[in-house]
Amino acid sequence: MGSAALILLIIVGIAFAGGGILVSKAIAKTSKNKAKGEPYECGVPTTGTSWIQFNVGYYLFALIFLIFDVELVFMYPWAVVVKSIGVVALVEIIIFMFILFMGLLYAWKKGALKWM
Repeated sequence: MGSAALILLIIVGIAFAGGGILVSKAIAKTSKNKAKGEPYECGVPTTGTSWIQFNVGYYLFALIFLIFDVELVFMYPWAVVVKSIGVVALVEIIIFMFILFMGLLYAWKKGALKWM
């Protein structure tokens, strides 16, 4: 039952995804024009090259956001089981928060949180 159900689930999942793509191709209206071939469709014609350099500070800011976003993903299950685990869970979350706080202090000291 176990492996047969898994294989059936995979086949149904592939059929469901493929069926959605086929239905979309059959129903959706398509049109080919020059504007659709542009890298950014905002209505304004592009001037110059599309390859420009961005300041690395934007990427650092995004990485710091991801770190603290992942922190919340780990905090939710902890909050659900904190009563059943007890003091061990409290000590573990304090260590976890301390490590993240040290990362925040490091980023702050390096100036990664200053907006350009």
